[in-house]
Amino acid sequence: MDTKRIGIAVVEHAGKFLVGVRGPEQVLGGCAEFPGGKCEADESPRDCAIRECGEETGLAVTTIRLLKQITFSYPHGDVDLHFWLCRPAGAIHTEHQGYRWVPAAELVSLNFPEANRGVIELLQQVQ
Repeated sequence: MDTKRIGIAVVEHAGKFLVGVRGPEQVLGGCAEFPGGKCEADESPRDCAIRECGEETGLAVTTIRLLKQITFSYPHGDVDLHFWLCRPAGAIHTEHQGYRWVPAAELVSLNFPEANRGVIELLQQVQ
């Protein structure tokens, strides 16, 4: 089975992060998630994170730096996750197509997939 490269936008604004919940029909349904998805054939994980964030939330972002890269094996397949710290580049709203702004301190209480644990811990240390 091929490892899927995934670009993820960890969008921070005023100490809060943009978080959604995966739909019940999706893999890892019901889990909290940052905007992101599979990289296209010739797309870098950085560009993927920017594109996916725009598609999923309607929010334009700029990347600041790579927070973490991790390869993880789930029962449904292997993923190569690239978590990019991003900042909004466009208008900010309370809700972005089902995503909401969550204070950093609350991230640990959300049901993120196991592979996200290290990033959540990093975000707690930064605050």
